[in-house]
Amino acid sequence: MKRIAVFCGSSIGHNAIYANEAKKLGLHMSKNNIGLVYGGGKIGMMGVIADTIMENKGEVIGVIPHLLRHEEVAHATITKMIFTKKMSKRKVKISQLVDGYIALAGGFGTLDEIFEVLTLGQLGIENKPIGILNTNGYFDHTLQQLDVMVKEGFLKQANKNMLLVSNHVEELIQLMDNYTAPKMTKVINKVVKANNSSK
Repeated sequence: MKRIAVFCGSSIGHNAIYANEAKKLGLHMSKNNIGLVYGGGKIGMMGVIADTIMENKGEVIGVIPHLLRHEEVAHATITKMIFTKKMSKRKVKISQLVDGYIALAGGFGTLDEIFEVLTLGQLGIENKPIGILNTNGYFDHTLQQLDVMVKEGFLKQANKNMLLVSNHVEELIQLMDNYTAPKMTKVINKVVKANNSSK
């Protein structure tokens, strides 16, 4: 993977362990020449990982919608900043730039982004590895909800297995490097082809 999108909070959280793990991920990425693509912020978890990679001579690309452009939000000293008209355009641009996705601790925005890319993977629109760094068991309840969805017949186990989970940076990156996307069913293939042909 040459570039990874990292989804994480614009807050730092109450426990220093989350920022420390963001730093570990940033160090690992810069050491292994993996560029960061992220939401472009300078605050919270986003700022921590961006600053760590920049301090270690790595590549950081921010993608931010114009509505969040003001100085107190947008990072001013990263490798490159890309501005988009809408939040939806930001997601498309990030997708075009990366080889995989990782979620760290965050709020609504983080969950929105990680579940959107999981949906794209489920439909076969993308085949990129998607990981969660489950620091301090942060995503335990989210993962339990996925188990409920499988049990109740609303999510296939094979699709749940697309989500790669570890609480160790190196292990998560290794899982992502070795990832093979699941084969789509004929029904999903037809739906994706129909959607693409209508564009």
